[in-house]
Order: sequence, then C-alpha cells, then structure tokens
Amino acid sequence: MAQEFHTLGSFEFPADVQIIKGRLEAEGIPVFLKDENTINSDPLISGAIGGVKLQVYSTDKERAKAIYDEVRNYATDNEGNPVVCPNCKATKSETYYSRNSIFYKLFPFFEPKKYKCAQCNFITKPQ
Repeated sequence: MAQEFHTLGSFEFPADVQIIKGRLEAEGIPVFLKDENTINSDPLISGAIGGVKLQVYSTDKERAKAIYDEVRNYATDNEGNPVVCPNCKATKSETYYSRNSIFYKLFPFFEPKKYKCAQCNFITKPQ
C-alpha cells in the first residue's frame, strides 16, 4: 500500500530545515526533504520551485505538527515580544517576503519586511 505524505513547511535552503528535521527524527518520526538535492546543486532556483519541503507520513501528521509548532521560531518585535496578529490576536507570526516583482526577486534585501500569521494567514507590516 502506498504511503501518503504531508508537507509541514517549506524552507528556502536545506540548512534552514536541519534543526526541525533532527528533532522530528529524535521523536521517531521519519522525515523526507523534497527537492533538497535540487536546491543543493543550484540554490538560486529555490524560489522558483518553492524551496525544500519538509514532509512526513500522513499518519504522523498531527504529532509532527505539534513538535514543529513547539520548535518553530516566531517573529518578535524590537523589544523581543511576540508579534501579535491584528486579525486573530495570535502570537504565531513569521517573517514573510512575497517577492512578487522582478526587482524583489533580483534584490530581495530591498523588500520591506512583513509578517504572516501562521494561524489565519493574515499578512501585516511591522509598526
């Protein structure tokens, strides 16, 4: 019988996923990194193919998501306080870059920082 996979998240570079991969494997959850070798051979295509996808078996999805949320780094403001989503008031926002123009794809460091709520997917700018 074929196993189905669930993608927990995607990361721009393979090095970004190693800590969560190690934690999941330490908990006995098999982890698969889709497109890892492709991005290792040509890191510039990461944005084009959606980065390295962290995948687990669908049967391990709930347990893996709980561990992933526990380890995950959420955005903080300049004082070190968690960024609060103005839509749902959750404190689970992550730094987000849309890179929707050719300029920001070529020069991503010029794009203004935004936050995306991991709970409701609302995108906001820092205050």
